Parts: sequence; structure tokens; C-alpha cells
Amino acid sequence: MIVAIDGPAGSGKGTVASILSKKLNLVNIDTGATYRCVALKALRNNLNIEDKEEIIKLSNNIDIKFDLNNNVYLDGEDVTKEIRSKEVTSIVSPISSIVEVRKNMVDLQRRLGNSNNVVMEGRDITTVVFPNADYKFYLDATLEERAKRRFKEYQEKHIDMSYDEIYENIKARDYNDSHKEVGSLMKTNEQVYIDSTNLTIDEVVEEFIKIIEGDKNES
Repeated sequence: MIVAIDGPAGSGKGTVASILSKKLNLVNIDTGATYRCVALKALRNNLNIEDKEEIIKLSNNIDIKFDLNNNVYLDGEDVTKEIRSKEVTSIVSPISSIVEVRKNMVDLQRRLGNSNNVVMEGRDITTVVFPNADYKFYLDATLEERAKRRFKEYQEKHIDMSYDEIYENIKARDYNDSHKEVGSLMKTNEQVYIDSTNLTIDEVVEEFIKIIEGDKNES
């Protein structure tokens, strides 16, 4: 079974996917983390984001894994916290816009998804990575609400980034994500649209489970 969730930055996709994975016994694959791993490795190799050829080579030779506790491993090292740094966040969108990098990561994501019952979230999961997913969702919220959530998350993780910085970063990512040459963020008629702006995380998860479990019961 494949549950696919698309949506903009800060809409709650990661949190929802994490909870769903536990409630429905699914493997949670954070596709955004795969691009963050490429960005982190590029930083560690002192690559300029304009040096696309080197970044493409790097994405061809990268080992990314996830465990059942939602930890992310880059070349065998736990980088769950490092990939959320301010430095990685500032370059992940342009890196994920490189067509060849997206192709390499989509191939990796499909390999991970085809080997388990999974919940997978990102920007193009319902449209590109798994267009034949069993369940397709688009999770949304206002820009202001998404910035508030990300600011609170970063404070809890002791990541030094102001609300204004986060707001502008998400605003820029929204534009980049919807204007990518390949794998852009899109709403489609096949997705179930959920606006989480005025919902608690438990209420959002309940909406997902109602649809998934309801569909199972009907079949």
C-alpha cells in the first residue's frame, strides 16, 4: 500500500506521515530529506550550488536510508538533525530543482517505496513519484500559519532562525516548488485536499485515517 502526500513547506506533511506510519504500520519515507541529504553532502564537499555537474555526480553516488524511528542516514551516518540546519534549508530548493538530481532521487524514492507498505510525502509524490498510489492527498495551510509552525519547530530544536527569515524562506520555496521544470508542486483532481490551517494535528490525522480506513471498509 502506498499513501502519497503532497503539499507546501510547513503544511504538516512530515508530522502527519510520521503519525500515520505508526498508526497504520507503514514505513515513513520523507522524500524532502533525500534532497536535504544531497544539499548537506554538497556543503560538506564545499560545492557551489551553481556547480550543477558536480552536484549531479554527487547525487549519483549517495547512500540514503531511513529507519523505523524516522531517522535519516547519509552514507551510514545519522544526519537527522544536520539536514534541518539553516545552511541546508537555504540551498535545498535550488538543488532539488536540478532535473538530473530529481531523476536520481525519484529513482531512489521508488526503490524505497516499492519494497514496503509506505507513507511518502513531498512535492511531487502523487504526480511524479507514485502517480498510481493507492491514496493521494494534498495537505495545505496558509503561508502565515506554516511559518508559525516552522518557527516553533525550530525553536524546539534550537535552530537559530527568526520568524521573518522563515516566512521569507517558505515564501521563496513556494514559488520555486511551483515553478520547477520537473516535479513541481501541483493540485490535481485526483488528490484529496485537506486545509490544516485551523485544525490540530490530531484532527488532520483523523481526516486521513477516515478516508483510508473508510475506503478499506467499503472494499
